[in-house]
Amino acid sequence: MRVAIYARVSTGEQTTDNQVLKLKQVAERNGWEIEAIYADTISGAKSKRPQLDKLMKAVMRKEIDMVMVWSVDRLGRSLQHLTALLSDIESKGINLYLHQQNIDTSTPSGKMLFQLLGVFAEFERSMIRERVMAGLDRARSQGKRLGRPPVPPILIEKMKRMRGEGMTLTAIAKKVGVSVGKVHQSV
Repeated sequence: MRVAIYARVSTGEQTTDNQVLKLKQVAERNGWEIEAIYADTISGAKSKRPQLDKLMKAVMRKEIDMVMVWSVDRLGRSLQHLTALLSDIESKGINLYLHQQNIDTSTPSGKMLFQLLGVFAEFERSMIRERVMAGLDRARSQGKRLGRPPVPPILIEKMKRMRGEGMTLTAIAKKVGVSVGKVHQSV
């Protein structure tokens, strides 16, 4: 099995050496071939991490069979970002090994735990959606206007005049400071 190791620390005073060493030992014990090691020194809250991005390119090209990570929190701290990563890995049929959580999706029990993570993530998305919808309903019931503010009638007249003078929609949009779509709707 071809594996890639991903390690991450948050600051320059820390090192990924301990994570990589332990994951190498696990790979050796299981007879897995290490194709690449990716290591970032960056906060887990950042969604753009150079080495993680390289790893995900390898995943998308199916250059590896498994991603090995010390712990799930090394992948990301945001549930939204983490579920997107896990979904991308799973969609390509790539296995995942999380050392601290003892999850190996190449085994039946590991697959089950991975699917449970997906269920919890979906539940979290549903709860967020319910809270957002409840907030919007409350705002509507209080008579609050939702969405972007309307274009003032005086500005609509100005845009119509400009269009009548032969100006393009793009030129009008730049001149009055609205989107081309708003100009198109208004004239």
